[in-house]
Amino acid sequence: MKIQDKVVIITGASKGIGLAAARLFAQKGARIALVARSAEILHNLESELPDSYAVPADLSDIENIPLVIGKIFAHFGRIDVLINNAGRAFHTPIELADVQLYRQLLDINVISVMKAMQCVIPIMRHQGAGVIVNISSGLSQRFVPGTGPYSSTKYALNALTLIARAELAADHIQVGLVYPGRTINTDFRDNAVAMILRNQPGPQAASGVPPRFDTPEEVAEKILEAVNSEAAETFTASTQR
Repeated sequence: MKIQDKVVIITGASKGIGLAAARLFAQKGARIALVARSAEILHNLESELPDSYAVPADLSDIENIPLVIGKIFAHFGRIDVLINNAGRAFHTPIELADVQLYRQLLDINVISVMKAMQCVIPIMRHQGAGVIVNISSGLSQRFVPGTGPYSSTKYALNALTLIARAELAADHIQVGLVYPGRTINTDFRDNAVAMILRNQPGPQAASGVPPRFDTPEEVAEKILEAVNSEAAETFTASTQR
């Protein structure tokens, strides 16, 4: 889907990958709905980006999601693209994982995404087309000790996404995944539900060469590619197979 003049919802739009995506999509002529918890940052971004609309909300509270989608649809009159980028980390051994914190993680990383999809699918079906891109993680392609709580939510997200793609193909609603790897210049770790392994060194490549890092801007380019190509899966430089 070409995004010129299309209405694009970006969750987690206040920082990191979401912020980079909002700026890139606006530069390409999209009309952006900005969703995140940080109201002041969103309203400043709304002033910066032409034809954008800020909707501050905590998406971990599932009851907020239909209200958010309703506001966006009332403002723009349509919804063409949903980018589910909001998410949090939780890196700790499974043995030590707090169950209540894991429930919170599931709410934002999986359940809020499914609810947002449920809210936009009827709108896109009525319009005759749409694109949904869910932001997964390179960790969902690997088994890394100490990342079980977070990685498991992304494995679940992958399944929901690819099954939805098959279910919605006849409605011309394309659903896909983007797999970022380790991304610099974000506050993802600081925003984690828990990060017991914060001081552990990261994984090294088999050659001994330090692993490749993505920037938010590079990931945003891949999100744009995923929307344009309507591909099932899109990998960033650090997760290329």
